[in-house]
Amino acid sequence: MRVLGIETSCDETGVAVYDSEKSLLGHELYSQVALHAEYGGVVPELASRDHIRKLIPLVEDILQKTDSKGAIDAVAYTSGPGLIGALLVGSCVGRSLAYAWGVPAIGVHHMEGHLLAPQLEDNPPAFPFVALLVSGGHTQLVEVKGIGHYRMLGESLDDAAGEAFDKAAKMMDLDYPGGPHIARLAKKGVPGRFKFPRPMTDRPGLDFSFSGLKTYTLNTVTKHALDDGLPDDQTCADIAHAFQEAVVDTLVIKCRRALQECEMDTLIIAGGVSANNRLRERLEQALTKINCGVFYARHEFCTDNGAMIAFAGCQRLLAGEKENLSVDVLPRWPLDTLGSL
Repeated sequence: MRVLGIETSCDETGVAVYDSEKSLLGHELYSQVALHAEYGGVVPELASRDHIRKLIPLVEDILQKTDSKGAIDAVAYTSGPGLIGALLVGSCVGRSLAYAWGVPAIGVHHMEGHLLAPQLEDNPPAFPFVALLVSGGHTQLVEVKGIGHYRMLGESLDDAAGEAFDKAAKMMDLDYPGGPHIARLAKKGVPGRFKFPRPMTDRPGLDFSFSGLKTYTLNTVTKHALDDGLPDDQTCADIAHAFQEAVVDTLVIKCRRALQECEMDTLIIAGGVSANNRLRERLEQALTKINCGVFYARHEFCTDNGAMIAFAGCQRLLAGEKENLSVDVLPRWPLDTLGSL
């Protein structure tokens, strides 16, 4: 089965073609980062309009590059969670193409796409495993026994980790998105100058909370600010280092706890923050000590992309799932409500 995947949940337009026998044939991605950078975050209306402009040309391009014109057997598109306007663009185009081609279509859960992205690698993880889904909108720990066999172990009670990175970056006048800028600045920081809290690690449970850490960061920036309202360059680097270490340590502690509680030895991390090299390094160090392995997708598949949607949709289509012609999008859609295969 050859599946066209469409991703338009937020600020990246992604398309891909996945073949169940030949694996991923190709993918294209257009990022709206430059469009939203001047606003310090995603503007939903602008995101929707840009998806409208970019999606059809990207689809035409990927069909030509993968020699898939007339060869698509099904269409998979992101139907939630995400920005409702952005979701409607992808779902309407996906549904229309499927109807015109006379092939089935299926709406895909965005986070299931992320969760299954490591399966696109040459050495994919085997079920069961624990998944850390960590991005700008989600921070979740999930027990995964198979596709659709999900049990939520813990999630953020307020800001997601990626959102906290963005807000911390904004405090130091760094560009959006904040994660990569914090990571680069942190490399110049002096370890130990600042010690930030590791929220909710001193109590049982697997939930997260980063709002207090965000406030602690703001207070530190304000305390050391100069006349222009910002600390000097070295102090900003030291704050970035302390902030990143606090987030990474919190995630690592919770991941170890989840693996032990579920009696599993495999962790996968997915979502935009999973591209953070310091997080990968610390997880590998920590999990090696308890004889556990960690898997993640290549960097280009950590952020939103069409390949993960094509793959996830293909698995459900092969299991016989498909949907009617109605266009249904779900801006909020709990992962553990999905049906199992």
